[in-house]
Amino acid sequence: MNLVIQSLTPIAVEHHKPLVALARGSNLAVIDPYAVRIENAEPAQRPDLDVYCGTHALDYAFVEAGRRLTDFGLVAMDMDSTLITIECIDEIADFCGLKAEVAAITEASMRGEIKDFNESLTRRVALLKGLDASALEKVYEQRLQLSPGAEKMLAGAKAAGMKTLLVSGGFTFFTEKLQARLGLDFTRANTLEIVDGKLTGRVLGEIVNADVKARTLREVCDKLGIEPARAIAMGDGSNDLKMMAVAGISVAFRAKPVVREAASVGFNFVGLDGLLRLF
Repeated sequence: MNLVIQSLTPIAVEHHKPLVALARGSNLAVIDPYAVRIENAEPAQRPDLDVYCGTHALDYAFVEAGRRLTDFGLVAMDMDSTLITIECIDEIADFCGLKAEVAAITEASMRGEIKDFNESLTRRVALLKGLDASALEKVYEQRLQLSPGAEKMLAGAKAAGMKTLLVSGGFTFFTEKLQARLGLDFTRANTLEIVDGKLTGRVLGEIVNADVKARTLREVCDKLGIEPARAIAMGDGSNDLKMMAVAGISVAFRAKPVVREAASVGFNFVGLDGLLRLF
């Protein structure tokens, strides 16, 4: 296996020998100032690498030698706290003075403490009843920011011939705007019911939970004529775990512990464009 080490800042030469020794690898190659690749690394060394890399703000990933980004046909992304930096529902709730209450439910759900995502979303959306729908536009314009490296990652994926899927337990108001802005190929999210310009506190149709996310990834792969093993899935919360389990490679982006443990790759420090350096 190759071991790819990445950092937000240039990796000092002083790290090279300790990393090769810890990985029990045979050779180190510099990818760029922010990343190195160690060949013939030993995956059993993860515990030691966890300690060293965590101490020095380094991200590491084991990647099968010879794999290329062009081997994959789809990159599937969660939206809130993955493609973008915020949880949209928490910010919407801020406009009716209920951010703390809603954010507490969101956090518990993403950590996996609330097992029923449908229930957690229904509870949160109900708190928004009566809010003027113009709050959605304000959240998009004033608070929504792309995660570091998002546009570079998407450009690299498209250059490699990959299609893009944004699948979210959030809302179509935001996924549709991001689809147009970023040129995304497919999106799936929840639809907030709006009557007379106000949120009713209800979601229309099937809620996009963990099972629906996994099913959507499979359906898009089927449309593209590829196996799910040729998909890369990126997420941060427990609602992403089933989708990530279906994909060939899963990336936990600044994720909850339960997601970091399950994912094949974890980015705790670098941006989403760290994906491009793996191959």
